[in-house]
Amino acid sequence: MGRGVGEGLGAVGRDDWGPEARPAGVLCWTLSPESHSAGKCLCERLVGLQVRGSNFTLGNMPFLILSGTIHYFRVPRDYWKDSLLKLKACGFNTVTTHVPWNLHEPRRGQFHYSGNLDLIAFISLASEVDLWVILCVGPYIGSDLDLGGLPSWLLKDSHMKLRTTHKGFTAAVNHYFDDLIPKIRGFQFQEEGPIIAMQMENEYGSYNLDKRYMPYIKNALLSRGIKTMLMTADTGQGLLKGHTPTGMHGGFAASARSAPPSPPTAVLMESVREMLKLRFSLNFYMFHGGTNFGFMGGAAFPGHRLPMVTSYDYGALLTEDGGYTPEYLVFQEFFRPDAGTRPALQRALGCGGRGADVVLGGVQLEPVRSTGPLSMEQLSVNEGSGQSAGYILYETVITRGGVLNSDGHVKDRGQVFLDDKYIGVLDDAHQKLTLPSDHYKEFLTLRILVENQGRLASGTSMNQERKGLTGNIYLNGSPLRKFKIYSLEMQNKFTQRKLPNIWKPSFLHTVGPAFFLALLRVGSQPKDTFMSLQGWTKGVVFINGQNLGRYWNVGPQETLYVPGPWLKPGLNEIIVFEEFKSTLLIYFTNTSQLGKRLPPRKQLRQLPASRGVCARFPGPGHAPPLPASPRFSWRFSRPRLLCLLLPWPLGPSWRSPGGGCAAQPGPPS
Repeated sequence: MGRGVGEGLGAVGRDDWGPEARPAGVLCWTLSPESHSAGKCLCERLVGLQVRGSNFTLGNMPFLILSGTIHYFRVPRDYWKDSLLKLKACGFNTVTTHVPWNLHEPRRGQFHYSGNLDLIAFISLASEVDLWVILCVGPYIGSDLDLGGLPSWLLKDSHMKLRTTHKGFTAAVNHYFDDLIPKIRGFQFQEEGPIIAMQMENEYGSYNLDKRYMPYIKNALLSRGIKTMLMTADTGQGLLKGHTPTGMHGGFAASARSAPPSPPTAVLMESVREMLKLRFSLNFYMFHGGTNFGFMGGAAFPGHRLPMVTSYDYGALLTEDGGYTPEYLVFQEFFRPDAGTRPALQRALGCGGRGADVVLGGVQLEPVRSTGPLSMEQLSVNEGSGQSAGYILYETVITRGGVLNSDGHVKDRGQVFLDDKYIGVLDDAHQKLTLPSDHYKEFLTLRILVENQGRLASGTSMNQERKGLTGNIYLNGSPLRKFKIYSLEMQNKFTQRKLPNIWKPSFLHTVGPAFFLALLRVGSQPKDTFMSLQGWTKGVVFINGQNLGRYWNVGPQETLYVPGPWLKPGLNEIIVFEEFKSTLLIYFTNTSQLGKRLPPRKQLRQLPASRGVCARFPGPGHAPPLPASPRFSWRFSRPRLLCLLLPWPLGPSWRSPGGGCAAQPGPPS
């Protein structure tokens, strides 16, 4: 991922600023949230962030914004304070964060602000460590999220026009803002809180479908009591195209985020020096990127679809797991040459913890029956909000083989099975498959397991980002009918259910689709680690009910981040959903691998196991040595590792008939 100094906040600077928190060669006056306590003159709090000439002022004093972006929903809650302290210690005075509508309202009318989505707790922590806050409330925030942070249930309306004044969209936005804004209104600078500005929308100039839209968003915020400066993020030309009203409280001229690969530190530093020389405020996107846990990552389309990887490391100043980078040290020396020691790494602390303790969906055990295929968004699940993410299984009966044609309606990737025999994959690049005939059978069962790989995070094509089978699929030119449709959303609640006692030991390489279960015993102080599924093919991993994210052997990401607070002393449950071919081993390492070769095998730690193998591991005392690291606190045990073939819990047709783990035929390796 690329590192960028993006979203410059405008021209700021004076030669006679006070010395608190000054970058090298720059004199600036900065205020801290604590400097405006209740005992201070209230008149200072009545005047928030303003633009005067080419300068920002805060409380009528010149103010330089040095900001870094941290997404609270991409960082385990137990580590929020750690990341904020490191931001402060690096010389920044402001944290920027975005509010993902789709995570806070996963079902229409049901809002979540707890666990890893406790926005108020994050804002309060920022104030506690003396950081100001710029809050990006959207409703569209981009940020490489699924549908740019908009909830997928909006697309249940076949006429929906996202990010416009379409009545269906504005009605949903109004309902969302009615819930969100009262929660954050009291944290504005004018109310003695840390929020000095709010960003409305994001890069609307590249979307630019409705001249009335940006004024509508502005008025929606003002009418609900927002007093602080309103901003938007765009290129200079984009600001003109985006129809941003000239009377806005503020705007900011944004320099583009740098694209992967990351620029050399010297080049980036030169850009920062130049911006500060011109007295620009600035924001680092990202300061701490974190992780696309679960299915929150979206997709891009630079000529072809590119799903987001699970890691959101982004080449930020902190690594995915919150460690210091060499660049952090360089910029700390620049921004705070007198900083002295850095905050101690807090990641070795804490076990248990709430983590991403939020229920975002359920499991549909009974099939939806439909004459024709329905997309995820059209399903009557989740109290009418449809299915947001994960997988969806379509089943129908045919009487003969022939040419199966998706006509471009498989979104995004579908595995095709005929009477449980793997046939092939349908996607945008492969829209036809030949199904063999069986002259000894009158009826054949056709199943298509479709994966949603993430909706586009930007662009006008977002309005067409429905997933699953989005239209008819044809056999020999005739549309197929009479479908049973199973929702496999695989959100946290899916693995937190009491599992039925039908797991079978696996003794050989099992071919999926299949679930694999392992019980891992961990020592008294769990630490962060990275899971390597080297030898596995493609799927999703859960640990103690938390969705770590996707893996795929095509790369570039080769390890998944496992936060220490999501582990617990004693038994930990690991569930792997593997689409194709499994192997006998699961590895753990103390270093992430994002597009690089894995460390030597002797630096990978294997989980211990007994009997059969969804993963096979050495017994106590037989693990390969691991370099000393405060991240690890494993105590070996011998868990049973079991497997369960799809489509549990959908029905008996694919369950193992007994005697080990019945493997379905799969694709060649």
